[in-house]
Amino acid sequence: MDRKNQTPQGQIAQVIVEFLEVAVSCIVFLKGFYPTRAFERRRYMNVVVQKAVHPQLADYIHSVTTGLLPFIQKGLVERVVVIFHDKDHIPLEKFVFKLAVNQSYGSELEESSLEFALRAFLIKLTVAGPLTKPLPSDSSWEITAYFRSLPAEEGAKDKEEDEARLWIPTDTKAWMQPPQITPIKSMGCDPLKMQLYLEQPGPSADAEDPAS
Repeated sequence: MDRKNQTPQGQIAQVIVEFLEVAVSCIVFLKGFYPTRAFERRRYMNVVVQKAVHPQLADYIHSVTTGLLPFIQKGLVERVVVIFHDKDHIPLEKFVFKLAVNQSYGSELEESSLEFALRAFLIKLTVAGPLTKPLPSDSSWEITAYFRSLPAEEGAKDKEEDEARLWIPTDTKAWMQPPQITPIKSMGCDPLKMQLYLEQPGPSADAEDPAS
């Protein structure tokens, strides 16, 4: 996509969704959820990564991450989370990307500097295996976005309202106890602040259904 005519926030959001598409693919590969033939070694941001090439898998990751573009651009997305569940849809692990795009940033974007900072996240992910736990054979996973607010709540245009309706409430069950949090990587400079951390059930954590 041509970024020359975009606002700084639009350029930043485009870099973020491209990064998230690759990062999510790396996480799913890391967890061994699919056969290795579903992935292919690629170079992205000068890092060797595992990119999903299985059509349905690649399409799911691509459609979800690119669907977040207008919301990230407007600063509406607080967290993007890759959640692994057991057969009862109780979370086993969550890879959390917490982000904030500076909506007041008006300078010309130094894309190379932003990509250099994000590159460090990918490097960390490639060695994050020891932090995670094996998944049961009947587990599942999904990408979930947590919004600060939805465009429909802020007088959005019809197109934005339609895009917002594509996102449905998650039925992921909640942990009763605070999770164990393991930081993986963070960056805190303009125009983007981002944290990546791993959430796992805390000691003696059971789950409950928020709807129950």
